[in-house]
Amino acid sequence: MGRRMTLPLYGTASQSARFSDKARSVLRLRSIDSAAERHVADFALAKTPDDIRRATEADWPSILVVSDGPIDLPSTFTGRLVAVSPKYDYLADGDVIGFDHASRKFRTLYRRNSAHNSFLVTERCNNYCLMCSQPPKDVDDRWILSEIKESLPLIDRATRALTFTGGETLSDWEEFTEVLKECRDRLPATAIQVLTNGRAFSDSRIVDAWKDIGHPNLMAAIPVYASVDHVHDHVVQAKGAFDETILGILKLKDRGQRVEIRVVLHALTAPIIEDTGRWLARNLPFVDHVALMGLENTGFAIANDAMLWMDPVDYGDGLARAVDHLSAAGVNVSIYNLPKCVLPKSVWPHALQSISDWKNGFVEECDRCDEKNTCSGFFTTGRPRFSRGVRAITAQRNELTTLADWPRN
Repeated sequence: MGRRMTLPLYGTASQSARFSDKARSVLRLRSIDSAAERHVADFALAKTPDDIRRATEADWPSILVVSDGPIDLPSTFTGRLVAVSPKYDYLADGDVIGFDHASRKFRTLYRRNSAHNSFLVTERCNNYCLMCSQPPKDVDDRWILSEIKESLPLIDRATRALTFTGGETLSDWEEFTEVLKECRDRLPATAIQVLTNGRAFSDSRIVDAWKDIGHPNLMAAIPVYASVDHVHDHVVQAKGAFDETILGILKLKDRGQRVEIRVVLHALTAPIIEDTGRWLARNLPFVDHVALMGLENTGFAIANDAMLWMDPVDYGDGLARAVDHLSAAGVNVSIYNLPKCVLPKSVWPHALQSISDWKNGFVEECDRCDEKNTCSGFFTTGRPRFSRGVRAITAQRNELTTLADWPRN
């Protein structure tokens, strides 16, 4: 099955010059003709020899070149230079990258033209989820928070949404709430979503600090994997996690904060999804959103594939009933990461295009599908698994399905 390659967000520059003794810098790329006021972090983005000539003539003090050819700079140019391979040709005006001076390694932190921007806050976590796509590491990576703080002033204020992910984003909760206050001040119109296991919110000090941030559009996205504690605790590999998470959700809602509940669907959670949906509808109907999510087969999910893989076709009926329970209780419910062809038609209105653009693809079968433009498609990361139910949805197929469902005497 053919699929689109994952967009490369990490890499190593082929060369760099004249950076300070500081370990890292955050760079913002600008089109050569940009009339915007120049910031010390701004680099002219050059993709051709003519671009390089125009950038130097326009007195750009810093240039990032996307090319694998020789870079011909005039001897009068004494500014900072970074050169990267043409596979990073997607880089565009307004994008922000983090650059390590010694190793020349860089990461694309923000793409202005993308609807799927996220910042990794830390790789540390107090859960150890069996299907974690970002396996935790016990490292001192607090420098990442400093890099994020440096990046926020460079982000377009018209950015519609920004996600913070981990690891556990609240590992250094005091420093992180300061980052969220920066978002409040610099990006008040941006929807800010924080992925967290929610356990920290069982501490009233942390919930109060969160409430005091006062961002008008801040959401905590918290996983609840089952309606019974021992199943949730097993999935996250942390005894007592369920009780702390539920207490955290209750404290957030008690203080009027926005909460999304996430349920990742696999062989441990999908067979009981109807029970989980019914329990959420009965006990937490006041949450702002519930997302029922297909599994991204990367990280720990690959190592635990034999334990976790379940074809979505085999849990579709239970998923549909879970959606019914939640909808009947007035809960806003969506299905993420699952293509429409593997889902019962009754839940299609809830199935969203949710996979980040840099890791989203389609198989050849999708080319003739009537629903492709409104379908999630597939993850291109890790080791993708495909349901036996993957089929193009066409008018002819719908007609055959209707005939198959027609009552017989």
